[in-house]
Amino acid sequence: MAASFFARMPRMSSSPATVFRPRLTLQTLARGDGLLGMRAHGLFGPRGGMVTVAQVDWTYGEGAARWSMPAPQGFGDEDGQYTPAHVARDEDAESAALELIRELGLLPLREDALQWRAHNPLHGAGPLWTLVQEEFFGDFWADQAPRLQQLGWSLVVKPGFAHESVPVTAWRFIVSSETGEVLGKEVAAPLQPRAFSSEVFDGLDPSGRWLLSIGIEVDGEVMDVGPMVADLLRRDPRWADAQQVERIDPHSVISLRAPGGRRIDAMAGPLKAVVLALLDLLADLKRKDGPLRLTPWDAHRLDAIHSALLELDGGAPWHMSGEAGVLKLAQRLRAAGAVRAVAPPPGLGIRLRAYQLQGLAWLQYLREQGLAGILADDMGLGKTAQVLAHILAEKQAGRLDLPALVVVPTSLLFNWREEARRIAPELRVLTLHGEGRAQRYAELDGADLVLTTYPLLWRDLDQLAPQRFHLLVLDEAQTVKNATSRAATAARKLRARHRICMTGTPLENHLGELWTQFHFLMPGFLGDARSFSRLWRKPIEEQGETVRARLLAQRVRPFILRRRKEDVLQELPPRIEVVERLQLQGRQRELYESVRIAADKQVRRALLRRGLSGAQVTVMDALLKLRQVCCDPYLLKGGRMPKGIERAKIELLRDMLPALVAEGRRVLVFSQFTAMLALVEAELRTLDLPYLLLTGDTEPAARGEVIARFQAHEAPLFLVSLKAGGVGLNLTAADTVVLVDPWWNPAVEEQAIARAHRLGQTRQVFVYKLVVEGSIEERLLELQARKSALAEGMLGRDDAQAVKFGEEELQALLAPLGAGIAEKIVG
Repeated sequence: MAASFFARMPRMSSSPATVFRPRLTLQTLARGDGLLGMRAHGLFGPRGGMVTVAQVDWTYGEGAARWSMPAPQGFGDEDGQYTPAHVARDEDAESAALELIRELGLLPLREDALQWRAHNPLHGAGPLWTLVQEEFFGDFWADQAPRLQQLGWSLVVKPGFAHESVPVTAWRFIVSSETGEVLGKEVAAPLQPRAFSSEVFDGLDPSGRWLLSIGIEVDGEVMDVGPMVADLLRRDPRWADAQQVERIDPHSVISLRAPGGRRIDAMAGPLKAVVLALLDLLADLKRKDGPLRLTPWDAHRLDAIHSALLELDGGAPWHMSGEAGVLKLAQRLRAAGAVRAVAPPPGLGIRLRAYQLQGLAWLQYLREQGLAGILADDMGLGKTAQVLAHILAEKQAGRLDLPALVVVPTSLLFNWREEARRIAPELRVLTLHGEGRAQRYAELDGADLVLTTYPLLWRDLDQLAPQRFHLLVLDEAQTVKNATSRAATAARKLRARHRICMTGTPLENHLGELWTQFHFLMPGFLGDARSFSRLWRKPIEEQGETVRARLLAQRVRPFILRRRKEDVLQELPPRIEVVERLQLQGRQRELYESVRIAADKQVRRALLRRGLSGAQVTVMDALLKLRQVCCDPYLLKGGRMPKGIERAKIELLRDMLPALVAEGRRVLVFSQFTAMLALVEAELRTLDLPYLLLTGDTEPAARGEVIARFQAHEAPLFLVSLKAGGVGLNLTAADTVVLVDPWWNPAVEEQAIARAHRLGQTRQVFVYKLVVEGSIEERLLELQARKSALAEGMLGRDDAQAVKFGEEELQALLAPLGAGIAEKIVG
């Protein structure tokens, strides 16, 4: 097994005169250095008065004979620096080191991107590098710097470096011989890599790698089949389609092209096994020829190939070298056995259903094996109850010697506190919320369950980071789907033996959200963000490669437990969905068309000037205005509508809601726009219909009371903003859900519907979706269907549909009323 993730770097020469040792120097520039900030350019956004930069140097020799030169950056820099005659440069080592730092996320930074108060103190200091986000340097120092050092890199930090998240046990000071000033510090002792959130199978290091070669014997010679298969994948696109690969006869002959133009005829069966297990590695354009590098997480790949080859004439004439260690791990995985049934912990306040007991057993299994995972049951299946039962079981077994920390959206804090009191009354619960929470941190050691919220997580990081936890749970984990957000960054810095994500929507919009959750759970499991995008996200989402989608699904599914309501709650009453299609009339229709034409022109200009990625704000603003017109003309900002203008949805609700109330129905009315709820509220007052309201403006302390009043049947109508009440709430008193406006994401709507259609519901649930016919809203339904296909492909089954939000989708969204989906905005 290779010693490190970065084992491809050539070893340093043993000759003192030619010893190659790369050096990384880190420096944080601030206003005290005269820095004003960094302008946005390329992949970099603007930064304020603190920017960390890196310099990379190649050093040769030792002691007085040591000589160095800056690494070329790629902005046309010439490698024409004077090289002493006695230095024999190792260009392969330099190239590998340069590739490595790029893989770690360091990107070239133009000198003129930094803005200074006066002169530039770094002028002439050599090429500069930085990370896409300033906050990434904390993880870079903690996770990557120790690995660089293990590879022989010299690490130097200049005074003021702001991201030393791993303590250094010994420094070597770099002192000016003239003034005695400390110019920098070189790490003089081994850095210890930051511990993963959980160890894998008795301390197996997920960063370790095996080197694997796959060969085919031809005329007594074993030839590396990797380059041949990579060439086949480029030539024949059917090998990227899972269904087409499955249809290939395993005994048919496939012609491979060997280096030098030689043709090798190989049986399709072994090729299918190799491609279905290793497509992402073999098709990676950045991969160099030679052995494949596999991590312990890849054990199932080799196990699958090995089994397939044994079924095909014992595998001859195929050979694999270096696979023994991976196969041993695969055997250990199988030996761990299936999840064992467990009994519910004594004192549990509810009776767990069969599937919830299975969920408890799965959580216990993850803890036993030192793994992490995502509890991704459908909304309304009692994920909170399963986690609380798991924590209670840990306490009763004597393992909860440290508290369990659960991070929740603010809107669910009351719900968690009440559920803990009802389901696991034995647990000592500490809630960290409100102005007086600073005094409650002293009570951490005496608590079993600690509750805090995402907005407070990063604010209270100084108090939480020193504390060790037995278990760290992120509820509604899709809340931190942006890996660079402050809450996501703070969550990764917390120390816990075990980690769990809870979410009914682990994949809402794109695969990057799945990567973010696993980056929190098991760092390195899905690689870094850039390689994940290259190897998985783009080929699956943009190119529709279903073999790759299947591979990724096989990789993540063992760590995701997902049950659907229709599979486990046969007694749950059915739900009936009705799409109420409305037509815009008169001046509202004219308004929509005028806004659409203006938006069309605005988007065209933005696309021509900045491209799709640079025009996101303009695009979203244009689409927002169209959605607002569909909801109600009065939502347009600053719009003073003429009296008597048509209001299709308000007019429908004015008839619909009184009729539903008269039938004895109890109704949830959801909207993305709180302003739309305010317009509905005004109509309800006019109609003298009792109602309750829950939005982001509702005080957290009052939320529980409002929900309890609706559950107690104090009012038949409950107006709820999708953001404030679309997740985590139990509103089974309702039997009707009205979605006033469709949203981009079907998972968000499912979350809202699940407030009523969930465990505990005894009546049939009716769902009404209000959609303006032929408008942007109808096209949103098509986009929802494609996003659902992506989620099902990863979490449930493979599907050939790929999801992309690009110019084609924009063309459809901005089409005239009633136009077909193929209408274009670009002529």
